[in-house]
Parts: sequence; C-alpha cells; structure tokens
Amino acid sequence: MHVTLLGQHAHHAARLRPLLGPAHEVVAMEQLPAEGPIASDVLVSFRMPAQEAARVRCRLLQVPGAGLDAIALDALPPSVRVCNVFEHEIPIAEFVVHAVLDHAIFPQPAAPVDPAHWPQAYLQRPFHGEAHGRRAAIIGFGAIGRATAVRLRALGMHVTAVTRGSRPAEDADAHVNVAHLDALLPQVDVLVLCCPLTEQTRGMIGVAQLAAMRRDALLVNVGRGPLVQDAALYEALVERRIGRAVIDVWYQYPAAGETELAPSAFPFHTLPNARCTPHISGWTHGLLDRRYAVIARNIERLQAGEPLLNVVR
Repeated sequence: MHVTLLGQHAHHAARLRPLLGPAHEVVAMEQLPAEGPIASDVLVSFRMPAQEAARVRCRLLQVPGAGLDAIALDALPPSVRVCNVFEHEIPIAEFVVHAVLDHAIFPQPAAPVDPAHWPQAYLQRPFHGEAHGRRAAIIGFGAIGRATAVRLRALGMHVTAVTRGSRPAEDADAHVNVAHLDALLPQVDVLVLCCPLTEQTRGMIGVAQLAAMRRDALLVNVGRGPLVQDAALYEALVERRIGRAVIDVWYQYPAAGETELAPSAFPFHTLPNARCTPHISGWTHGLLDRRYAVIARNIERLQAGEPLLNVVR
C-alpha cells in the first residue's frame, strides 16, 4: 500500500515506516503538486484546502490530529474516507492542571531567596491559594475535557461539563447546556475551553461572557484561538476584569517559510496576567508515538478491509 505524508508531517515518514514494515511504501511530500491529481492509497495531512481537496485521489485521508477545520471536507471526492486521531488528551490535561496550580499557588512571582532577601521573604511570606474546593467549567467534554475533569477532580475541584447535549456527562460533578453558560460563569473560578471551532463556537467568549466572569478567574484556552474574541479578552486582561488567561492556541499561524508573524492583532505577550505558549499543550514525544501507532493500525485495517478507527466520514 502506498502512503504519502504531506506538509509539516512529511518528516514523520521515518516514524511511520517501521510501524508498517516493508509491505507498505511510505513517502514524504513537503509540497503538494501545483496541478494534477494528488494520488496515493493513503494521504496523511493536517491541511487540505478546497482546491487541493478536489484533486485528491486516495482511499483514505488520515488526519494526524483531531482538528478538522483545515480540511475542506465538502470538496473531497465522495469516495475518499476521512479519519482523524486523538491521543493528545493526556498532555493537554496535564497542561491545564499546571495552569490551574500555577494560578492558585503563584499569583505573583516568588520572592527571591538570596541572602539579602531571605529574612524578609520568609518573615513576610504571603498566603497563597489552593486548587482544592475551587470550581471549574469545561466547555467541550470529549476526550480532552474528560481527561482534564478527572485530573481536576483529583485535586478536589468541582467540575461542571458544558456541552450542547442534555445528558449528564460522566467524570463531571454537574452538567450545563451551553445555552446557559452566561449564568454559570459568575460561579466558576476556572474556565477551560477545549471544544472544536465551528460556526456555532466561533467567538463564543466575548465581552458579555468575560464581564460575567469573576475578577480573579482563570481562563485557559487549549481549543482554538477564535473561540475567544481576542479584542474582548485583551481589554479584559488590561483592565484586570479577570485574573489571568493562559493562551496556547492562536488566531494566526505561520505558513512554511514565514519568519515574522504576530499570533494575534493584540500584544498579549506584554501582559503580566497572560501566559502565552506556542501551541505546545499537547506536543510531546509520547503524543507522536501514540498517534502514529493509531495511524499505522488504521492503514493496516484499510488494507485488510476491516472497520477503520475514528471515522469522520
């Protein structure tokens, strides 16, 4: 079977080859052909714009991550099956736990403990907070939301799952429909965003939602940048109407070869109450090992005519 890894994941061909063995030909293609069919038994790619999608000729388009907002699904030929892969819930949940503990324990930078400062640092040390007993709301309760909830509850936190469904979510203490989010926000200390970006969720956190949050609340966005209106968030942080934001997902991402680009129209990186990270929450060696193991199994299932994993369509 012929397998082609495209774009930024082309260099992972060396990771996939030993998982599949010599029965499969695994090749890397950093740039898509400018014209003509994009052909292979399996294409592995995060991105497939509409013009390129129409030229795809494959049995399976395997997305090497969970997000599908960069895949023009409607433009793909009807015969192309699409699967994605998760396995990022472990590191992202750990990232959120770190953000929560950091906000509770280190609301201000720790005092220096060199000889000149140690006596004052010890004698005047301030009290800090605890995660235990605080209330968190998690918008989106898929694999990431559930993994995060398990870990936050282990810290003694109360977790409310916020979803579009009406069924009480497992691994949460409570469940609220997203239609009632605004009424929930004044009650929570931590708001975690890990839902997908859709037309319904784009800009779901704006001026009104930020105004409803507590002045010491923490917002953690590990979903997609545009879930939050960036102008509203920047203003809320500047005016300290919320306590802190931890932002790992952004509004603009560099294209290949681009050397200078701001992640947002607003300089969040200059704010003392914003922790800005370059989309690293799930980016671990363990993540790649798990993801490519799943991708290899899916390719083997395709060859054997067995049901595929994580079918999108």
